[in-house]
Amino acid sequence: MLNLDYYGHSCFSLTDEKYFVLIDPFISGNPTATVQAKDLNPTHILVSHGHQDHLGDAIDISKRTGALIIAPNELALYCQSKGAKAHPMHIGGSYGFDFGRVKLTNALHGSAVGSGDNIVYTGNPCGFLVWIADKLVYHAGDTGISMDMKLLGEMYDLDCALLPIGDNYVMGPDDAVAAALMLKPKLTIPMHYNTFPLIAQDPEKFIEKLTAAGMAGKIMRPGERHVL
Repeated sequence: MLNLDYYGHSCFSLTDEKYFVLIDPFISGNPTATVQAKDLNPTHILVSHGHQDHLGDAIDISKRTGALIIAPNELALYCQSKGAKAHPMHIGGSYGFDFGRVKLTNALHGSAVGSGDNIVYTGNPCGFLVWIADKLVYHAGDTGISMDMKLLGEMYDLDCALLPIGDNYVMGPDDAVAAALMLKPKLTIPMHYNTFPLIAQDPEKFIEKLTAAGMAGKIMRPGERHVL
């Protein structure tokens, strides 16, 4: 059994009987979060890129718990420089961890950390394919639509796809529906919307369009759990 918990924005966790994999832990400063970072004790943390609404509390949580951060190379090295444990990867690469396997996918976006008046470049952004507890979950990260998604849908049998719908910085709802049709997951869950006014969307309309296209979708509210 695999539990999928949603903490708001693009932050999810995947937990089985032994492992707690936290993804893009933007908790502190997230107006939709229903937990506090100090209450999360993951074994592993996946970070898709360096923007604060995704890197979030990852470094502090890693330093407190010893959780291993898994991220693109430059971002992983940045986390290491701040005292966190990190495993560097890059797009197209996969690696087996205690809980299962992770593969980094393309994401059309940026990646940098603000440091005072400076911007620290943290490499390419990514999405994640995560194999855990006999399930395969795709977390797209922050991205626009791309034909890579068609290839992922042809290569992998996705149990769940977590797709951004907020528009402006990422895919909007219509592009996300088209992405889901290419990915062909058993279930699509929207993310990265309604955290701030600039990315306000109606998830009900997104689900209606998914359903009309013959796809299964589910809205998760922050604090909710779905069992895959």
